[in-house]
Amino acid sequence: MKLIAIASTILLGLSLSTLAQQQRTAVPTYYPNRAPLHPKPYIALPLGAITPKGWLRNMLVQQKNGATGQLDKLYPLVMNQRNGWLGGDGDQWERGPYWIDGLLPLAYILKDTALIAKVKPWVEWSLKSQQPDGYFGPSKDYSPEPGIQRDNSHDWWPKMVMLKVLKQYYEATSDPRIIHLLTNYFRYQLKELPQKPLDHWTFWSRYRAGDNLMVVYWLYNITGDAFLLDLAKLLHQQTFDYTDAFLHTNLLSTAGSIHGVNLAQGMKEPVIYYQQQPDNKYLEATRKGFDDLRKFNGMAQGMYGGDEALHGNNPTQGAELCSVVEMMFSLESILEISGDVSYADQIEKIAFNALPAQISADFMTRQYFQQANQVMATRHIRNFDVNHSGTDLCYGLLSGYACCTSNMHQGWPKFTQNLWYATTDSGVAALLYAPSEVKVYVGRQTPVTFKEETNYPFEESIRFTLSTPKKVSFPFHLRIPAWCKKGIIKINGKVWQEAGGNQVVKIAREWTPGDVVELQLPMHIFQNTWFENSMSVERGPITYALKIGEAAREVTNTIDPVDNGQNYTEVRPTTPWNYSLIATPDNKLQDRYKVTTTGVMPAYPWSSAQAPISIKTTAKRIPSWLLYNEMTGPIPYSITYGMEMGAEEEITLIPYGCTKLRISQFPVVGN
Repeated sequence: MKLIAIASTILLGLSLSTLAQQQRTAVPTYYPNRAPLHPKPYIALPLGAITPKGWLRNMLVQQKNGATGQLDKLYPLVMNQRNGWLGGDGDQWERGPYWIDGLLPLAYILKDTALIAKVKPWVEWSLKSQQPDGYFGPSKDYSPEPGIQRDNSHDWWPKMVMLKVLKQYYEATSDPRIIHLLTNYFRYQLKELPQKPLDHWTFWSRYRAGDNLMVVYWLYNITGDAFLLDLAKLLHQQTFDYTDAFLHTNLLSTAGSIHGVNLAQGMKEPVIYYQQQPDNKYLEATRKGFDDLRKFNGMAQGMYGGDEALHGNNPTQGAELCSVVEMMFSLESILEISGDVSYADQIEKIAFNALPAQISADFMTRQYFQQANQVMATRHIRNFDVNHSGTDLCYGLLSGYACCTSNMHQGWPKFTQNLWYATTDSGVAALLYAPSEVKVYVGRQTPVTFKEETNYPFEESIRFTLSTPKKVSFPFHLRIPAWCKKGIIKINGKVWQEAGGNQVVKIAREWTPGDVVELQLPMHIFQNTWFENSMSVERGPITYALKIGEAAREVTNTIDPVDNGQNYTEVRPTTPWNYSLIATPDNKLQDRYKVTTTGVMPAYPWSSAQAPISIKTTAKRIPSWLLYNEMTGPIPYSITYGMEMGAEEEITLIPYGCTKLRISQFPVVGN
């Protein structure tokens, strides 16, 4: 252990002057936590080290060709040269940084020069905006103008988003100007926060300062400047106390108690601060927070009722798209620090269900809210905490509210960036699974490449092929998900180990060029219970939902085009939806639910027409379960005595992420 600590200290002692030499030798520096920060088991790789393949690459290319790559043209009111983050008199607040927070990792992951060229003006202006006292960013407020946010330019919150952008830019480029800017800005924060605390301008920063805190620690691991730890303590003290709220209050069981996106962003703060103050209460609070969130607000696609404030677990409550991508990022941050692989399961549950369902295949439109049981995606006022003239379920560029238009872009790129990690034992870890390739330095700085071939989550097998210039010893960490009863690991065709779920298996050996590791994750049908004793059908990381016929209609918006876009799409059902599933014991589920695969992996797998996998079963319609307020009416309690029901008939379930209309939480009836 002493040798590891010494090696880590030497590695972390690189000064900025040695970074140029590092770039010349092309050996990246991985930054484990510098003392006195508590060690973290996994270390994020530099942006660009992981290359998406297969269906995942196609998702990112869809983003490039869709709104992510074109938002400056599609949304010029906010993203043009008038934006305050380009020095203009237009939008001064979060939306510009939100877009770049997704565009930048997409650009460097795809190594796309055109996208990189779109990113750079935002970074360059931010660098040039820094004032002698350390402040950076827009600094002048303007009078109101429809469709843009021109005030609160000094607010701490939008700068927190740009901090994430600058951090990623440095990881991709090693530009030392980023370190200079952040150092000066954090000195400014340490000086100003006592007089102008996080909630001085708006309340958002107080709930979202975990984003600020994580960049402070990241910079400390590079520079070792002691004042950064003082700033970190101050930020934690001024941040909403999630630790106490999760451990000792009814925050998560009380409707309306907290904004859904604030919660998604804030849940990582206790674990982030744990690095400086390694008290187990921070880990316990986070775990209890997730357990309570599921219990009181959880839904089958991995999200929770938050439309916009916390709103319970009725499957017709909404989940905001900003919450989806921010919760993924929070879970990714927690995973790296805690090493608790159950958080990886949660990331995949959201990524493979909620995320693709809420964004159109061409990545040009999205919903503001999604429902776990959604049978009418139409303009209508529903019982959400917040309604935006009834457009929240419509698929549009601006429908609902435009924060999600700007913020949705980070979901898939950051998922890609967290597929692989370096490890503190000089190895490599695959903690999330998708087709990809990683270039990583292991052992004593030996460069290796792993190619990951898989159609996961639609298939059970994952194949890793190693390329290395020579034999090399290092540990390879593989996650076995909690839903997997027994994973099977083969090395060069021979069974190496069988392992139960919810753990990381470490393969420590001498590796040879061309070695192949095969991971089999056998998937089985299982059921979970939700609101009103309803049931979801799940297999592996995927939740399955009723396949409903969909009729889409584009609407020209003549009512409020500035707020909700020039047009949007409504979707209505063309087939029945009011089905109940038939009660089945766990040991009989495989008999009742028959899995069918097409044998073809489409370029875009997340559509009802191209779903590569489906499940056939029988169900009974409930005639009294009807539409109410353009939603499913109150879901019948399972199992209700004497309920009228139709004859047993066959239905098809497809992955939740393939649906626009769906039932994913079913009432259950007896035979």
